[in-house]
Amino acid sequence: MTHGFLRKLLLIAATAACTAIAAAQTPPKRELRGVWMPTVTGEYMGRGEKEMKAKLTRELDTMARLGINAVFFQVRPEADAWYESRFEPWSRFITGTQGRDPGWDPLEFMVDECHKRCIELHAWINPYRVRTSQATRLDRRHIANRHPGMFMDYGGQTFFNPALSESREFICNVVKDIATRYDIDAIHMDDYFYPYPKAGEQLPDYYDFKERGRGFADIGDWRRDNVNKLVKQIRDTIDSAAPWVQLGISPFGIYRNEASDPRGSKTRGLQNYDDLYADILLWVEQGWLDYVAPQLYWEVGHPAADYGELLGWWSDNVPEGCLLYIGQDVARSVRGENQQRDKLDGLRAEGRVDGYCLYPVKEVMANTGGYADVLAADYNATPALPPVARRFEGMRPAKPRKARVIDTSDGKVLFWRTKKVKDCFKQPVKYCVYRFDRKKDINLGSPLAIVAVTSDTHVRLEEGTGGRRKKQFYVITAIDRFNNESARMVKKVKL
Repeated sequence: MTHGFLRKLLLIAATAACTAIAAAQTPPKRELRGVWMPTVTGEYMGRGEKEMKAKLTRELDTMARLGINAVFFQVRPEADAWYESRFEPWSRFITGTQGRDPGWDPLEFMVDECHKRCIELHAWINPYRVRTSQATRLDRRHIANRHPGMFMDYGGQTFFNPALSESREFICNVVKDIATRYDIDAIHMDDYFYPYPKAGEQLPDYYDFKERGRGFADIGDWRRDNVNKLVKQIRDTIDSAAPWVQLGISPFGIYRNEASDPRGSKTRGLQNYDDLYADILLWVEQGWLDYVAPQLYWEVGHPAADYGELLGWWSDNVPEGCLLYIGQDVARSVRGENQQRDKLDGLRAEGRVDGYCLYPVKEVMANTGGYADVLAADYNATPALPPVARRFEGMRPAKPRKARVIDTSDGKVLFWRTKKVKDCFKQPVKYCVYRFDRKKDINLGSPLAIVAVTSDTHVRLEEGTGGRRKKQFYVITAIDRFNNESARMVKKVKL
């Protein structure tokens, strides 16, 4: 699909007639529907365990009701931890003081609560950032206090020095610690690599370039190589220590402008490659990432960074081996002219896009601009399974067996069992339940027949009214941790 055609599609979708058509279309069965849960914003800070768990539970309950199937939870905002870490202090965004033990483990809680609701947990880390203000007091045990030579200050903030192998080694140890000790589904990084440029201020790494230039003649190429080394080392760390965990990155929305590179987009804005030294396309082309989720926060028709142009550009340039999710800014999508439908229609019209992620959770919770209402009533009206990353394709869990219907105090309940297998990767973690009126109508490709995606091995049946028993066919499939679906088991039921 050309960018021009996509732009026309998005503009047409803004009309009332085409919006009605789009609303009548069936949502896809496979789609990542994610939400970012930032912890650096301070909205959780200072809450006690009971209050914070209650808040997180409300948010997860709402996300499950809205059809969200992946949560990107920020667990390392400033080289600190929202979990029990032997490398870094507890985050100040929990208690208000860095290093203060909250007495419970938020990441462990979130993993358990997400998986109960059949929601993936992507552990979101900021690789280089140490503090966003020099006024921030670091715990005495923080590595920046113990090894200050590993860090650099820029723009009033502190960062790991990307040029140092010690920085990469430490960050990879943190990644390994999270991936092996918690049952997460992915390690997720956002757009903060080299810091966003500050007018009139130079990065303090000229001496490092001269001493550790590795033969590079251009400092920009050298900086990109520093980040490339980190991303590749994180990939290798995950592959060796926790190969079941995905790796994904959510970059700034512009790779390069066409004025800088003929391969770039028709945009005029800050560039990943030139300004943040993040060569995203190299990472996806080399197969280092399982997914990429560019932050396309601009409006349709934005003069410098048009949403439609960028959606088409990423669709054209991310290879099939890497899943592509599109980051959406909830508030900007509904501010002024409400473009929620335009944007979601556009990404679903692009056959290459595998899902979307919403920023941030508090705007979804607030139903800003009616965004959550539209998800519930339309775009996420049917459940969706997340897509399968390329390296996990072809695997299949053991299918359910021995289904039976039991009368309980809550009505008729369909129970089933799962055969135990030695290979834990083939063990189901959830189940997809479909319902059909006739056996010949069984079609697992349509989400309209899905009645539940559940981590339980039972589902309550909806009994008919009027005294007449009706024959129905329930189909149950098992889903493994990689979202592969098993062969089906069919159970005929009379209700």
